[in-house]
Amino acid sequence: MRVLMVAAENDRLPDCKVGGVADVIRDIPYALNAQGITVKVVVPDYGQYQLNRTFVSDIAVPFRQHLETATLWQVEQGDGVIQYVISHSLFSEHQGAIYCSDEHRPFATDATKFAFFNAAVCEAIEHKMFDDLEILHLHDWHAACITVLQKFSPRFVYLKQLKTVYTVHNLALQGIRPFNHDESSLEAWFPTLSYDGQQLCDHQHPHCFNPMRSAIALADKVHVVSATYSDEVLHTSEPDRGFFGGEGLEHDMQIAKRQGKLVGILNGCEYPAESDEKISLTDYFSLVDCELIQWMAKQSQLRACHYIAHQRLKQWQQAHFTGPLITSVGRLTNQKALILRQPYSTGSVIDELANLIAKIDGRIIILGSGDVELENLFTQVMSRHSNLLYLNGYGQHIGDLLYNLGDLFLMPSSFEPCGISQMLAMRAGQPCLVHQVGGLVDTVTHLHNGFSFRGEDLNDQAMQLIDTFNLALNIFKSNPEQYQQIANNAAHARYTWQASAQAYINYLYE
Repeated sequence: MRVLMVAAENDRLPDCKVGGVADVIRDIPYALNAQGITVKVVVPDYGQYQLNRTFVSDIAVPFRQHLETATLWQVEQGDGVIQYVISHSLFSEHQGAIYCSDEHRPFATDATKFAFFNAAVCEAIEHKMFDDLEILHLHDWHAACITVLQKFSPRFVYLKQLKTVYTVHNLALQGIRPFNHDESSLEAWFPTLSYDGQQLCDHQHPHCFNPMRSAIALADKVHVVSATYSDEVLHTSEPDRGFFGGEGLEHDMQIAKRQGKLVGILNGCEYPAESDEKISLTDYFSLVDCELIQWMAKQSQLRACHYIAHQRLKQWQQAHFTGPLITSVGRLTNQKALILRQPYSTGSVIDELANLIAKIDGRIIILGSGDVELENLFTQVMSRHSNLLYLNGYGQHIGDLLYNLGDLFLMPSSFEPCGISQMLAMRAGQPCLVHQVGGLVDTVTHLHNGFSFRGEDLNDQAMQLIDTFNLALNIFKSNPEQYQQIANNAAHARYTWQASAQAYINYLYE
C-alpha cells in the first residue's frame, strides 16, 4: 500500500512545527512503514535553506490566471519514508513563518498560500512525480483544496483514481474564504473551475468557501483524532455553556457518520527505550534564565511579562519550597484557558489555584504564548502571586523538561481533539488534571492515572476544576502512597503509534 501524506507542518524537518499536527506527521509515517505501508510526506518549504535537498522536478501550476513554477525536492529518505518539500516564493516570503495573521481578513494570506500548495501537489501527483500512489492522506484545512480539485477539475485524471483520507486535527480552524470578488478566494485561485457551491459553502456564510467542510464532504474517509471527539463533533457547539463540538459542521459530520466515513482514532506517543532527560530544578532555572534573556533581546522594549518572570526567577533561585510543582505547557488560546480565566471570588480560577497551592508551599510554572489578552491576564496573575511563574514564549527544550520536573500537569482544555501534552507528562510519570473531553477522557482516568473533572456549564466546570485540584493536592499531601501509585499508573500507560497505525490500516486505508 502506497500513501502520500500532505500537511502544513512536519516536525521531522527543522523549523516546520507550530502545533500538534507536526508531531503526528513526524511520527505516524514511520509507524505505518513498520507495518508494511510505503509512505511519502510533502509539506511546503518555508525557506528552510538548511535542508539537504535533492531536486526532483519543476512543477507547472496554473494559478490565479498565471502559470507558476514550483519545485519539488526530496529532503530525506530513511526508515522506509521519503520526505519532500515544495518550494515557491509564496511559502518563503514571510521569513520562515508557517502561518500569518490577517487581522481584518481571516486566513487571507494563508489560504492563498495553501491553495497554491494544494494545486502544486495535485500537478505533481498527476505527473507521477511521487511515482504510483494508492491513498492520499490529507491533514486539516491546509490540504483540503486537494479534494476540491480532485472532484471538480477535469485536468486531473490519475488523481481521481486515488482514495482520499481526510484528518481533522482542529475543527475550530476551517480556513473560510469568499468564493469570489476577493484576491484570496476560490475563483481568484482557480478561475476556470466549475464547482458545486452547495457542497463547498460555509453554512453560516453561504457566499464563502469552507475548505474543511468541502474535504469532509468529498473525502472517502474522515478521521478525527480520538474516539470521544468523534462523538462530540456530532453535536452543536454551545460556547456560552462551555461545550465545543461540531463548530458549525456537526451536520456534515453526522452525514459522514451515516455514510460510514467517520472514524475516531487516537493519536499516539513515542516511548523511547532511554528515559527522558533528567535535570534538577536549580539547573532548570538557569536554562530558563538564559531563555528569558534571549526573549528580551528580540524586542527593543522590555515587556512586563519578561521582566516580572525574570524577577520571579531570581526570587525562586534563592528560596526553598517544600510543596509540589504544578506545570502547564501549551499555546494560550481560549481552547486551553477558557475555564482558567473564569471569574472566581476576587480574581479568576487561576488566581484561586495559586492560592490553594500556596497553602502547601507549592509553585506553578506555566509556559505558553498566543492570544494577547490571555498573555496579559496571565502576566497580571503572576504579578499577584509570588508562587506563580508565567513564561510568555515558546521554548521546546524548556517545555519538554517541565514534563519531567512537575508533580501535577494542568490541562483543563475546553475541548481537546486528542492532546499530546497529557501523554508526554504521563510518560514522564507526572499525573495530569484534565477536563473530561476528547482525547483527554480517552487517556486520563480519574484517580487511576490522573485526575479529571466535568461540568454542565462554564461556572460548574470552574468549580469542579477547583474541587479536583484541591483533591489532588490533598492526596499528594496526605496519602503519598496513593499519589505515587497514580503517578506510576500514568508512567505505565501506553498510547502507541503502532496501535494507531494498525487502526489507520484497518479503518482508513483498507
